[in-house]
Amino acid sequence: MTRVACIGEAMIEMSLDGDTAALGVAGDTLNTAVYLKRSAPEIEVDYITRLGRDPFSDRIKTFIASEGIGTAAIGVDPVATPGLYAITLGEGGERSFTYWRSASAARQLFADGDFSMLEGYDLVYLSGISLAILPHPVRLELIAYLKDAGVRVAYDNNHRPRLWTVKEARDVTSAFWGFADIPLPSIDDEIAVFGGDKAEARARFSTAPGLGAMKCGADGPFSIGAQVDQSYPPAGRVIDTTSAGDSFNGAYLAARLQGMTQAEALRAGHDLAAKVVGCRGAIIPKTAM
Repeated sequence: MTRVACIGEAMIEMSLDGDTAALGVAGDTLNTAVYLKRSAPEIEVDYITRLGRDPFSDRIKTFIASEGIGTAAIGVDPVATPGLYAITLGEGGERSFTYWRSASAARQLFADGDFSMLEGYDLVYLSGISLAILPHPVRLELIAYLKDAGVRVAYDNNHRPRLWTVKEARDVTSAFWGFADIPLPSIDDEIAVFGGDKAEARARFSTAPGLGAMKCGADGPFSIGAQVDQSYPPAGRVIDTTSAGDSFNGAYLAARLQGMTQAEALRAGHDLAAKVVGCRGAIIPKTAM
């Protein structure tokens, strides 16, 4: 059985609709873990993070388990609590976020320098956010471990400028683009971190070491590492773009890990993302997939 470890921060999600707020569970790499598992139930997916000892942490862990995702590698901090964020929607489904995460338990992930929990996996998936919440020395240790561990690595450059400096993001992301087996950049984040325009962002991946995909929003994905000529239909409706990229990653990785072609994987990612943006929240009901 293929085993995948997804690393990051699971949070309480508060979705605002007028004067009403709905609580859920989300987080960029957790969203991907959920959509990966739903797209390929036969793949073993574990989530690696830290939570506290509080009702919201229990809520998060229960949700993760309910999606068939392994929780054995989730550490427990007796003092800290999980982070929380609120989504506010604008025109065209564009969203803005308000975060309360500065004391999140996930910030202490790997603080002891022990990465043994990552052993035995066929693929490790993480994002820029997974790295941004960690102290810089821990980031560097994790990068060194992954480069030497002999495990396949998938990386999304998901960028939140409030979490770290542009220089830190550039240095860390450059390191991952140098060795990631499955690069999964978003074109807007790539431009935000490295500058240039869309053509220059695509060109930077002309010599990428792995086969992957650049997410380009409504334009559809750009194939990295192999030429793919196919068009992508627009989403039928756009209500909430939260988790568009995360869901793409989940379906794309599921297809790749099941042996599908690059073209099939790109289409699977695009088709799922088109469904996700038609619903509210980061993780849509299974019946909507």
